[in-house]
Amino acid sequence: MKFVGLVGSNYDQSYNRKLLEFIRRQFKFKFELEVLEIDEVPMFNQDEKWDESFQLRLLYNKITRADGVIIATPEHNHTISASLKSVLEWLSYEVHPFENKPVMIVGASYYDQGTSRAQVHLRKILDAPGVNAYTLPGNEFLLGKAKEAFDAKGNIINEGTVKFLETCLDNFVKYVGVVSKLKKPKPIEPEDLDCGKPIATTITEVDPDDPEWVEKVAEITGAVSGDTYVKLDHGILTVNQIDMFLKAMPFELTYADDNNQFLYYNNAHQDPETMFAKRVPPQSGSRMSTVHGSLPPARMKNVEWVIGTLRNGNQEYVRTIVPGSPAGVINTHNYQAMYYPDGSYAGINEIVFNFQPWLDWYLKETGQRLVGGSGPFAPTAGGHGDADATSGASDAGGHGDGGHGAADATSGASN
Repeated sequence: MKFVGLVGSNYDQSYNRKLLEFIRRQFKFKFELEVLEIDEVPMFNQDEKWDESFQLRLLYNKITRADGVIIATPEHNHTISASLKSVLEWLSYEVHPFENKPVMIVGASYYDQGTSRAQVHLRKILDAPGVNAYTLPGNEFLLGKAKEAFDAKGNIINEGTVKFLETCLDNFVKYVGVVSKLKKPKPIEPEDLDCGKPIATTITEVDPDDPEWVEKVAEITGAVSGDTYVKLDHGILTVNQIDMFLKAMPFELTYADDNNQFLYYNNAHQDPETMFAKRVPPQSGSRMSTVHGSLPPARMKNVEWVIGTLRNGNQEYVRTIVPGSPAGVINTHNYQAMYYPDGSYAGINEIVFNFQPWLDWYLKETGQRLVGGSGPFAPTAGGHGDADATSGASDAGGHGDGGHGAADATSGASN
């Protein structure tokens, strides 16, 4: 599960930030927690546009996609901080990311009572029209005497307190599991697969379907190549090194941006016919409608469903196994949403690979074998057993693909 934690204070030395950071480290094997700040959110003003604030856009996108939210609130004058109240106002006026979202409240305070009054008030706010969150009942974690509660490394000292916090978090995980079954996905709008909505990085001077798109766009943009260095977020590589790195991946990789333009694939195969998702150089830059031009209308709807599901944040990835693969091949496609720095949708990273060798290796190394089951991809007798007990490979839908297992968002490999 993926949670986000809101630091309910803009104070640099906030103990509520320290509490969330402790939760993130201590319980990293139970769930993934991303701690988010509210220190740059402007005071709520209904005459201003919420999406003009980078931090508000980030909060909206992260909360929308999260399985649950943990809010760590301080207590100021028997209530929550003005900064947290302002965030909740912004995110319940024109947009409503907390609606039907599981929320847990924790708090740290200098005094004995923790943040008891603030938490009671926050529960009422989260239940208000426009917010409509599903707040975890009970399980009140109130960390009093916060100055003395942490050691020099930021860990809570008292073992009993840590144990109670773990119990509350375990209950929240269960609560999220129950509430998630009530969640309805956002409606999917029709996708423009013809690149009709240019974005900041779209090169409009060259037709997307031009077979020489790469060379022409490279000339227009002055794109670097060869041994020119490129600064990445955590390293410096030459363009050649980036190419080598991507081609060495044990997957077929593709990327289509949020304008539904197919921009890249790691061209590591001499013969496209040997690829699980056939690709040829003239396709780079093409419209998605062109890439999938051979698909019947019903299958094009599947393409739109995959893209729309990822764009909406209904899922962060869609997985499918392509049926009809030859013996020894489990043709697996993973469509992963990509995001801009503000958390908004930036396109799809598709990973295509044969899962069978990985499965064989895992079974050999662990001494396990596959037994039982009756799914459509269950191994036949004489193979690895009658079903898939350890890997889930017999689950054609993967991560809730809603029956769209044959969909292919970027490659058409399931055609």
